[in-house]
Amino acid sequence: MYGASDPAAAERTAFRRAEKQYKLYKPPNLKGRSRSRSKPAGVDGDDGDLSAVVDFNALLAADGELPAGIGRRDCAGFDRPVFCFLDRPGFYFIPGALSTEEQCYWIRGSLKTFPQPPNRTNLTAIYGSISDLFTAAKNQKILVEVENSDVQEKEQNKGDGKMESKNFKFVEDSEIQKGEECRTTRAITLMRKLRWSTLGLQFDWSKYYGDMLGGHVDDMEADWTKPIVSISLGCKCIFLLGGKTRDEVPTAMFLRSGDIVLMAGEARERFHGVPRIFTESDQQEISALVSQLSGEDDCFILHYVKNSRININIRQVY
Repeated sequence: MYGASDPAAAERTAFRRAEKQYKLYKPPNLKGRSRSRSKPAGVDGDDGDLSAVVDFNALLAADGELPAGIGRRDCAGFDRPVFCFLDRPGFYFIPGALSTEEQCYWIRGSLKTFPQPPNRTNLTAIYGSISDLFTAAKNQKILVEVENSDVQEKEQNKGDGKMESKNFKFVEDSEIQKGEECRTTRAITLMRKLRWSTLGLQFDWSKYYGDMLGGHVDDMEADWTKPIVSISLGCKCIFLLGGKTRDEVPTAMFLRSGDIVLMAGEARERFHGVPRIFTESDQQEISALVSQLSGEDDCFILHYVKNSRININIRQVY
């Protein structure tokens, strides 16, 4: 249920109203130039009313009783508390589950390793398999379209009446001949367009959501009895947890880098989504990441993290 069967009806639901209330989208800008076309949830450039957003990290630091409707579990052998909503069984929130070093490990893997072939990304359908995208973007290379040099394949395509296939490769600016007509795209632009990569069973997620992860239920798996684990990295966001229909008012909560959410049982049937990412304000939230990624080798990763959120989603398909 990643898409609504009646988009007009979906616009009138309680979940959609909550998305509009909190939404703020600023496209990541890896070149450092400011973007002015984004509008915040509030009025006149403020952050809007965030008083109703649950902050589990604040609860972690606070002493005393928990707010009504929120429970806490301390698991043997696990040094982090696990929070839950008493009226929404199967949903568990672990604030600060990953150390700064662990977060950096998974951020590097998400940008450098996960998009590597044979893993599929949202760019695969357009450009085919692209190797070393992160390195190419870091070195300011350009992706160019070149003719397939495989003579046998070209003849086979010709005989079958197919269009001649094309390949893409990364080159330096200086390697492109003046006056040469070819399709080109800067690697840094492709990094901004990278939305997802999939490991294990390959799946085309572009058919089910776009740039922002709107209200949906994870129903692609054959077996819903297995939980889904989500690891949040980079910029803080607002996460909405709704009901089994979009008509139920969702609960909003902050998700920060290193937080983990687990959805099992009934929670698997609940609509959820991320309407807002804090890309420029509250950079203090990721100060530990900034310090850890301050080396020269990580400067490109650092700039990416300051403007983006990475979500690692772990699921058992069969």
